[in-house]
This record gives sequence, structure tokens and C-alpha cells, in this order.
Amino acid sequence: MNDVALARHLADTAGRILVEIQQSGLFDGKALGKAGDRVANAFLMAALAEQRPDDAVLSEEEKDESNRLNASRVWIIDPLDGTREYGEKRTDWAVHVALAIDGVATIGAVALPGFPLTLCTGQPPALQADGSPLRMLVSRTRPAPQAVAVAEKLGAELVPMGSAGAKAMAVVRGEADIYLHAGGQYEWDSAAPVAVAAAAGLHVSRIDGSPLVYNQADVYLPDLLICKKEHAARILEMIEEVAAAAA
Repeated sequence: MNDVALARHLADTAGRILVEIQQSGLFDGKALGKAGDRVANAFLMAALAEQRPDDAVLSEEEKDESNRLNASRVWIIDPLDGTREYGEKRTDWAVHVALAIDGVATIGAVALPGFPLTLCTGQPPALQADGSPLRMLVSRTRPAPQAVAVAEKLGAELVPMGSAGAKAMAVVRGEADIYLHAGGQYEWDSAAPVAVAAAAGLHVSRIDGSPLVYNQADVYLPDLLICKKEHAARILEMIEEVAAAAA
């Protein structure tokens, strides 16, 4: 099985496992989220050890091992992105499986089991036409002030949504036009969504326009912009203006 097929299979299978746990009636709320995190992580770690024993792994749910810094190929996984939404039995949660090669999120799959749907770098959907007005995705519980300010400048409609993966895939699927995040994330939050979005032909970068680099010693990667390439320069300029006004 090649890397793309493996990433998709892992994300899809972990998603089905999570749905089974969610529907079991054995857990609720935070206990459901914790159970989902543990079980999905155990499955993904075991499967990667079996299928790609020579590759390194960075998981949100595992102790970080510094030996990954010497590896060219590193699987970056978030077994359950949107634990709160999963525990509330919403649909806006995801499973992220990415392969970073020499620091670039090259291969990825994002499962949206609540739909159900899995998107991957091997079969990205065609980009859809923009809405009018533009629609910007923000956190449903803590929208970043910077994103809200940029949306006001753009005249964009704010669309609250749960997990990072769900928001990024909403842009890929044409349900929104911009995902601007400035509130803090880690490598596992964005690696798989960035790989899929880039494969679909979208602009992906930090909010200063610099590239997203993975498998770093410090896995904190706090900001992200995903949008159509024709909007990127204008949005990045507005981000700079908002930052300057706030300074």
C-alpha cells in the first residue's frame, strides 16, 4: 500500500472506530472525548508501527521523541481533532494523518466521520466558486480577534465551526472561502489539512506569508491561512494592517 492509500485507510478506519465508541452509549461528554483520544491513538500508533516501522511518528497523544528530528519521513497525527465536538456528539470533528517529508506536509488524509467523508492528497476535490460575500471560518468557541478584524475589512461573513480539520476541509469542499487562524495550534492540528488543501490547489501559509515547516523541535505552530490563491495577497496585506493597528 502506498503512502497516500495508507494515510487515507488509517484516517478512515480510525474515524469508524471513533463513531462506534461515540454511538456505544458507554461514555458521555469529557469521558467520551478521552476514550476516543486513547483508542484512536492506540490504533494509529500500532498500525504505523506495523506498516511503516522505519518512519518516525509525532502524535498529539504520545510523548514526543527527539529522534524524529533526524528522520526525513515523519507521520504527524491527531487521532481526534475536535475532542470537545466529538464529546458533544457533533459532526465537526476529524482525524488527521499526515506524512511530512523533509519538513513539508506532503501526504495527508482528513477523515470527517460525522458525514462520513475522508479527503486525501491523492483525490482532492475540484475547487468550487467563491460565495458572495466571502465566508471566513472561525472557532465556534473562541474566534481569534485578528481573524474577526480581517473579516470586517474584507466584508466577509463569519462561519463558526469546530475542529481545525473540519474548518480546513470546509474550504476545500467549497463550503467557505477562507480559514484564518491566529489563536495557537500545534503541528498535528494543521499538517494533514495543509497537505490536502495544498493538493487541492489552495494557498497555505503562516499568516505572515511564510511556509509551514513541520517536524521542528518546537511543535507549536500557532497560525495558519488557507484560501484560494487569488485572495492570498489581499488577505495577507490586511493581516499586516490589523497587526500594525494593534501594535
